[in-house]
Amino acid sequence: QVQLVESGGGLVQPGGSLRLSCAASRRIFSIYAMGWYRQAPGKQRELVARITTGGSTNYADSVKGRFTISRDNAKNTVYLQMNSLKTEDTAVYYCNTHPSGTYWGQGTQVTVSS
Repeated sequence: QVQLVESGGGLVQPGGSLRLSCAASRRIFSIYAMGWYRQAPGKQRELVARITTGGSTNYADSVKGRFTISRDNAKNTVYLQMNSLKTEDTAVYYCNTHPSGTYWGQGTQVTVSS
């Protein structure tokens, strides 16, 4: 059974930081690249960052230099460190494999507002 449990979201002021965590099933975590996605109100879900099983990373241009994705293979957990947050980063953030599977967790809300 697939498990994806996101946490760490919250309300933060512009310029602030948050660290998101995602606990995934061992079965998928050990095989697949993992990604962080986000969906803002009225917009389609988009890929924010991706990390392979070997640790190679890719980022959307909008977050490059501000966000860092990492993974702890011993804990089956993927992280997203978000710095210099902007109001346009406000969204529900999800983790999934990359390419994504059909199952999505509940996500974690990130709100950037003064």
